[in-house]
Amino acid sequence: MNTIGITGGTGFVGQHLTALLLQKGYKVIIFTTRRARTPAKGNVSYAHWHPNKEKCDINALKEVNAMVHLAGAGIADKRWTAARKKEITDSRIKGTGFLVTQLKTHAINCKTFIAASAIGFYGPDYGKGPFTENDAPYNDFLGNTCRQWEESSQQASSFLRTAILRFGIVLGEESGAFPQFLKPMSLGVMPILGSGGQMMSWIAVTDLARLIVFALENEQFSGIYNAVAPHPVSHWQLMKTIAAKKGGFKIHIHVPSFALKILLGEMSGEILKSCTVSAQKTLDAGFIYSYPDLDKAVDSILNKTITKP
Repeated sequence: MNTIGITGGTGFVGQHLTALLLQKGYKVIIFTTRRARTPAKGNVSYAHWHPNKEKCDINALKEVNAMVHLAGAGIADKRWTAARKKEITDSRIKGTGFLVTQLKTHAINCKTFIAASAIGFYGPDYGKGPFTENDAPYNDFLGNTCRQWEESSQQASSFLRTAILRFGIVLGEESGAFPQFLKPMSLGVMPILGSGGQMMSWIAVTDLARLIVFALENEQFSGIYNAVAPHPVSHWQLMKTIAAKKGGFKIHIHVPSFALKILLGEMSGEILKSCTVSAQKTLDAGFIYSYPDLDKAVDSILNKTITKP
């Protein structure tokens, strides 16, 4: 039985990934900064790591056959103050560098490294064709953060098969953007942010977990891939689809760009940015999406048929 290590394993994506790995017969070690954790149960155990303090459970590292690195401070959890931006960058760049060093030194059985990145790597599309993995990073906070984050991850490629997945907007019931979009609709309101025309490159959380496992299991899968569904939609299309599937009368309320900028500051740029991202390289690698279209994904989330941990 192969053992998969996961940093960020207690988060939204990590929980779905853990559930899928267990279904497929893997053993999972979740590396967490919290010391107080539920004891090992079945094929799931916990190991302590704290990159800020340069601490990591060496014995646990020796057990893993592959490492999935999802850890990082939440991009949209708090307003982007100078301190928060430093926390976001350090948790990714320094945290990844520390992990790669530990893997090289101690993970004697590890053969594969799968690392998260984000489509924040790209800038606004300005109505042009979709971004591919070969496009240059955008020169803003998230673009520069993702570039340096990926550079830290790529250090592992000298001794491990390494794949980097640029996550799109992850849709699922429990967390991420979807509950935030859904909540006002329960009150009969369908908010449209900015013009509503900005393109959103998304992926169902089930497909993201499946793509990570696909990357783990396919030895030819290495390099950088966009982790997005094949059919991006506008913000307006997303909200309209959720409203239609949920049913009931909805009042459309447009939230102007200036209001978002006042409320969210610099972070509003990511919400208002149109970013169309290609899934072609991922499709060409042989990955088959369960939810390539938004209709099916939203149906599954609202009907709670998407795989849950």
